[in-house]
Formats: sequence, C-alpha cells, structure tokens
Amino acid sequence: MTPRTTSSASGSDPNITAGETTAHQEKAAVPKQATAPEGTAAPAKAPAKSAAAKKATPKKGASEKAAAKKAVAKKAAAKKAAAKQPPVKATPKTRTTAEKAPAKKATAEKAVTKKATAKKATGTTATRATAPARKSAAARKATASERLTAAAKSASAKSTSAKKAAPAKRSAPVASTAAAASTAAARKAPPAKSTTEDVPATRATPKKTAAAKTAPAPAPTPVSSALGPADRGRLLTGAHHDPHAVLGAHPAADGGVIFRVFRPHALSVTVVAGDRRDELHDDGDGFFSALLPLAEVPEYRLSVAYRTSVQDTDDPYRFLPTLGDLDLHLIGEGRHEQLWRALGAEPMTHQGVTGTRFTVWAPNARGVSLAGGFNYWEGTGFPMRSLGGTGVWELFVPGIGEGELYKFEITRPDGSKTLRADPMARRTQAPPDTSSIVTASHHEWGDAQWLERRGEVPAHEALFSVYEVHLASWRPGLTYRQLADELPAYVKELGFTHVELMPVAEHPFGGSWGYQVTGFYAPTARLGTPDDFRYLVDALHRAGIGVLMDWVPAHFPRDDWALAEFDGRPLYEHADPLRAAHPDWGTLEFDFGRKEVRNFLVANAVYWCEEFHIDGLRVDAVASMLYLDYSREPGQWTPNEHGGRENLDAVAFLQEMNATVYRRAPGVVTIAEESTAWDGVTRATHHKGPSGFGGLGFGLKWNMGWMHDSLEYMSKEPVHRKYHHHEMTFSMVYAYSENYVLPISHDEVVHGKRSLVSKMPGDWWQQRADHRAYLGFMWAHPGKQLLFMGQEFAQGAEWSEAHGPDWWLLDPQYGAEADHRGVRDLVRDLNAVYRDTPALWQRDTHPEGFRWIVGDAAEDNVLAFLRHDATGTPLLAISNFSPVVRHDYRVGVPDEIPAWHESLNTDAHRYGGSDVTNPDPLKPEALPWHGHPASIRLTLPPLATVWLQPS
Repeated sequence: MTPRTTSSASGSDPNITAGETTAHQEKAAVPKQATAPEGTAAPAKAPAKSAAAKKATPKKGASEKAAAKKAVAKKAAAKKAAAKQPPVKATPKTRTTAEKAPAKKATAEKAVTKKATAKKATGTTATRATAPARKSAAARKATASERLTAAAKSASAKSTSAKKAAPAKRSAPVASTAAAASTAAARKAPPAKSTTEDVPATRATPKKTAAAKTAPAPAPTPVSSALGPADRGRLLTGAHHDPHAVLGAHPAADGGVIFRVFRPHALSVTVVAGDRRDELHDDGDGFFSALLPLAEVPEYRLSVAYRTSVQDTDDPYRFLPTLGDLDLHLIGEGRHEQLWRALGAEPMTHQGVTGTRFTVWAPNARGVSLAGGFNYWEGTGFPMRSLGGTGVWELFVPGIGEGELYKFEITRPDGSKTLRADPMARRTQAPPDTSSIVTASHHEWGDAQWLERRGEVPAHEALFSVYEVHLASWRPGLTYRQLADELPAYVKELGFTHVELMPVAEHPFGGSWGYQVTGFYAPTARLGTPDDFRYLVDALHRAGIGVLMDWVPAHFPRDDWALAEFDGRPLYEHADPLRAAHPDWGTLEFDFGRKEVRNFLVANAVYWCEEFHIDGLRVDAVASMLYLDYSREPGQWTPNEHGGRENLDAVAFLQEMNATVYRRAPGVVTIAEESTAWDGVTRATHHKGPSGFGGLGFGLKWNMGWMHDSLEYMSKEPVHRKYHHHEMTFSMVYAYSENYVLPISHDEVVHGKRSLVSKMPGDWWQQRADHRAYLGFMWAHPGKQLLFMGQEFAQGAEWSEAHGPDWWLLDPQYGAEADHRGVRDLVRDLNAVYRDTPALWQRDTHPEGFRWIVGDAAEDNVLAFLRHDATGTPLLAISNFSPVVRHDYRVGVPDEIPAWHESLNTDAHRYGGSDVTNPDPLKPEALPWHGHPASIRLTLPPLATVWLQPS
C-alpha cells in the first residue's frame, strides 16, 4: 500500500495520536524517513541497510512476536554499541551548539533508539508494499537529502559505526533544538522523538500487538526557540504591543534559556555570555534563536554581523521598563508636571548599562518602533512595548547617546505606517530637516542671585519695560552664544528691564516667525543647541535683564511628520473637525478637553520656566482659545453644554496652566495676548466674576484696545485729531479692570501696517516728532510698556524676518544717522527716568496712582495727567499733539508742591527736536485751574511730551 501522507514539517500526521487505532491493522503505515526542517543539520547518506529496513516482513502471528523480540534484543545491543562510539564532532560551519559534548552523546543515543523503533514498526507492517510506495518513500528521502548541509555531512561521515547501528538515523539537531535533545537524552526520553517546531510527531500504533505492549510512552513536546507565526507576523508588520515578551532571553519551561533576536538584514547573531559564544540559528526574515543549556538567564551581549560590519551591543530586550508605576499613573491622570522627564529621549544608565530611554504617547497605535541613524532608519528591528493602558510606548536602547537622530515609526490602526518626530524632543535638526536628536544639558547656571530676587515684587507693581526681539533676525547670522555677547549689552544700554523673545520653540516655516510650532520642547536649532540657548538666558540674567518668551499653546501646523493625527487618529487635535480646524491660519487647535493634551501643554509651560529659567510666558492668541465661534460663521461651531460660545475646556486649561506655573516657578509672570473684553483674565482662578467664571489667572494682559485706539489717533493729521480725542482717553475707563501691558509689538509693524514712525502723518520732521511724543505718552500712561525692535531708533521700513532691523541707519556715515540716534537716545532716557521714578510703575494697577489734569482739551490736542507712587509723590505728564508751540499754557496742579522742574522733554535738541524747553523751575500760582487749587504756566513744545517732577 501507499504510505500515509504526513506533515512535511513533522514527519507524522498531527491528527493521529500515539494511542489511536487504525481502521485496518493489516494496513499499518510503513515508517517514513524523517524530513528535516529547512536549515537544520541533516543525516549522512543512508547505507543499504536503510532500504532493507523497508522490505516486507512476515505478516502475522508468530512471525510478529519473533520480530518484536528480535527488535528488543537489537535495541539493547545497539545502545551498548553506541555508548562505545566516540562523540560526533560538528564542523565549524554548522550554526548549532552541537559541538558540545552532551549534545553529541544525545545525538548518538537518539540515532540508536530510532533504529529500534523503525524495526518494531517494520515487524507489524503488511508485506503488500508496492513499488509505487517504495518510490514515494525514496522521493521523500531524496527531498530530505537535498537539504543536507556540508557540515552535517562531514559530521555524519566521521561516525561510521553510529550509522551502522542506526540506518534510519535522523539529522543532528539544529541550534534551536540541540539543548532540548540533550535534555531529553539525559532524562531517557522515549525514542520516537520529533524535531518539529510546534507539533510533536506521533505515529499510529497497531492495536493488540506484542510490539505495542512493550512500546514506551509518547515523546514529550520539544521546546522550540523559534517564534510562532503569530508573533513573527506582528513583529514584521510593526504591530506587536509587547516585543519584550518574545524577544530577548527567557527561561524555557523544561530547562535551558531561549534566546531570540530580531535584526533585519543581519547575517548572523552570536550570544556572548562570559567566555561562552553561541551563534543563534537563522530562522529567516531577520529572526535568530536558540535554546541554550543554561541554568538561568545570564548577563550577555550580542555580536551582530552585517555585510560590512559587526556590532557588539547589549540586547535592548533584556531590560526592565524604565518608567515606574508613579510616572504611568501621573501620565494616565494627566497630572505629570515634569512630563519631559518621563516621555521623549532620556540618556541614562539603566540596570548598570548606559543608553537612552525612548518613550512616546500613542494610544491609538497598533505598534511603535524606533528608527534612527543607529539602525539605518530601519525601525522594524526596534519595536517598542506598550506600558499598560496609558498609551505610552517604551524602549531602552543601550549604547545610544547624545547626538543620535531618531524618529518614531508608528503603525496606524489601519495598518499603514508613518514616521514621526518626537513630540517631546528636546533637540531637533535645523529645518528643513525634521529628525529629533537625543540630548542632555550640561550647562552650569550662574544666575542664582537673579532667581532669588526676581519674585520679590509682583510684576504688576514692579519695573517692567520690555524690548521685543525676534532672535533669528535681530542680528541675522548670529548664534545663541554670539547673541549673548551683544544682546544683553544693547538692552542694558537702552535701560529695558526685560526682553521678550518671539517664539523660540522649533518651527518648520521661518515665515511664521515661530508661531506655528512643531517642537514644543526644543529651542529652534537654527541658532544652536539647547545649552546654547541656556547660555543666552544666563547672560541676560547676569546683566540684570529678565527673559520673557512667546508661547503658543493655541494651535499647531498640519505637517505629516509632526503632531497632526499623530498615531493615525486625531490625538492632539480635537476629534470634531469643526473644533479642530483653525479658520484663520490653516492650522489645528489643541483638544483642551483631553487630559493628556492638557498635561502636554501645562508641563511644557513649566518646562521652559524650570529648564531654561524663563521669567515669563506671553501666551499667544488667547482669544482664539476662549471662544468656540472665534472667526467662525453660524453653523461652523457647536455651543458648549450650557448653550454658550465659551470654550469651557480652554478656560480650564488656562486656569490649570497659570496655577501650576505660579506654584512651581516663583517669580515667573504669565501674560495674555487677549483682544476681547473677557472678564477676569488677570484675576485669580478661585475668584469668580460676574460671568460666573473664575479668573484665568494671568499676571498681565496686553492692552490691545489702547494700542489700536492710540495708533488710530496718531495716524490722523493734527488738524483732525480733535475729532478723535476720545481715542486717547478711553483707555482710562477700563485701565484698572486688568493688569495691563501697553504693546507696540511686531504685529503692528508688518504686512502693510507700516513701521511706527511711518504711521505718523506729515513730513520726516513731523513724523519723528510724533514718534517721540507718542513714546513719551506711552511710558507715562498706566501699564507696563513693550516696544518691538527697530522702533527704538525710528526705522522707516516695515520689519522683515529675512533681514531684521535696519542697523545701517545708525551708521555715522549715513547722513540722517543723527535723526535715528536721537530717537534711540530718547528711549534710553525714558527708561532711565522710568527706573528712577516709582510713580511711573509702582501703582499701575491702582486708581489712586492716576489723576486727570486735562482730559478734554480736544481743540488744543493736549492731554495732561498726574501719576503717583505709593508715598503720593507725583509726576506730571503733558502731551501736545499739535504742531503749534503753546506759550504760557496754564495747567492745574496740587498746591503742596513748591516748584516743578522738567525731567524729560521729547522736543529736546539731543533727540532731534526743535529744543522748545522749560529750563527754569515752574512755581505754582494760587490760581485754581482744572479742578486744582493752584496752577502753573509753561511752554508746550510742538508734537511733544513733557514730564515735570517736584523740584
């Protein structure tokens, strides 16, 4: 009969167990030559006895019993003979551990027992075997023979005696099963042992025969080191959630240690443990494995051979997680205030090994892998593990340190892949390159004294004069460290107390000025490294200058390598497209209602304050966050749960951010760019206002209303200004509703709006005079002041990020240099008097610090008011916004001041003015005027502001 068709992998039918009975005892299967799995060592060429073993035998009865007895006797003799044979040596080419003596002995014993089993089965086989059956068996034998390796043939050739004793001998075990065979031999396992990967070989046993009565129990399932198809497939497709469970070293259930390595494109992998070196079996597709006869998992390294190099490294999959339960709990709760210490790339020493921990939040991903220069951007071989239900993926890679480029290769829910920069990257490549870079700080700070005293006085009651800077264009081409040599000295010379840096966080498009951020935790690499930026901040602090920074938590760009649909689904952005898309800038708005997103942003605010010693955050586009209908038409937005248009999630986020920053970073101030009448922007978060909301908790707010109104007034010809007089006085109606900053920012000198001096009407002399008068009015008005670079020397052209301020206007060789230098000298003197006069800053937020003298002189274009410090000491500011000199202009004053002197006059000759001044002290007359018991007479210069102080 034709032998039963069996599994090519196991050499037996997996559906028939050793204890089952065949349908017809007389048709029991003829034993088949075992087929070696691909890649295993194969037996030597079978001698003539192999064919003889398949000859027909006596049919039944006494002949069966005799054959069985004879088989038992031969089995004992064969074992005895095999024990005397020398160990079989494997050639160096075999990728096995068969060269070990125990494994050799097990191989010889196995061969002998297999011969006895074959004879037993032959004794019960029917004699009606046909020629086709023999042909089929021979064909299968030839197939197995074709897979023989040269190494196995050599080893078999050296064991002639063993072959005589076991003509039906199987191949020597491969590296992945050598230890299992050794263990089985040591335990005197049954002779009919399988070499299959997953299913043990089984044979049908004829019922009620003498051979069956003496047969031992079925062989136990051998331990396989190779991965099963399910895990293998998930790893190959980048969709495995726990690669550490199947890769690395793991104790085997029946003894020994299983080693598995996944290195695509590797030629070989060797485990090095002490003096022991074991080459793993190549399982194909970059998988390597072996079961080694070890009592426990050792300390080991991997030697990975590629075509042109050999890498000696620790195995990333032998390490425990680098994040603890507390970190994961805080991340899950959205309360990790130092999130950058848990997520991102962190160089560290873990379990005594130096490397870098990589972690990323991607809860919708089917799998995440790490790609970088260290693995030739082949992320498949570095899968990360998912830590619990937090959505965090983690991998510690030994031997990786600072300067390495990396990204995360994310398998989306639909199975597609995307390569993403690290949202928590603390260093990036300079655009247009987009990779993240492993980094650690080594900067030693020298600003301890500054940090100790910066919080002594609240910002709204302290000196606060701000110079706004776009670092990349202030001095084009300079790095952070080069700027540290020039910027502090320049700002200090002009007398500003703070600089405000336009967004420093990494952004791909320079034309956005930094307001479309992709690297929220990384200073832009255009100007240097993160430590270089720390050096700049440190230099400013040592010069006595505070550092504010624009921060953009409202939105982010749609770049497909950054945050947009980060893990295949809306993650950082809102899931509702109507809420996600920002209508003005083509960007995506953050989902402030998601706790992990809020945590990402709150921790980011803390990060800049703690890691870079930033003294304040000016939060951009707050109004766009607060209103659901911001720049949206009816039908394009959905009301909140109360039917209103307030974005309750954004309100909660801003409150949390402010409360956290003020708690963790004493002395820091937060500033809102908010252009609406939202109630309580600078009110404490626990104090509810008329609207029912607690305050947003900011320290200061940009006074956008004052800026628009006052610039509108100044843009008018003086003859028409009397019709717009209210635009200069209306700000005092609401001046104490919030803690204000008066901003002349970058937004007002670009995109066709013209520079500050160019907004003024008239000829060049009148423009400069108006410019100076306006600055004098601004510095005296309640509120802190901010001036954008280039406006301090009356640059006539709009600002451009491509070339920055027109510094050539201050070149002594330029004919009009004196005009521009005069304005800059005025700014310096404004700040000098401001510093020395508490009345100009101490009570900015208190109504008793201000009093109108002349607020209704619209026909004269004159404004006059008093400022008072905490002790009541006044400063009198008078602005004449007409080009007419007003002689003997009477102004009411308090009668307790015996005399006034001119402390600043914007029309002074040194500033480029006509030098109409009041050089002598001005004594009050007992003539009530403007509601005051006394008055003074003075000369008001044209288009100028004059400051008078008690003599």
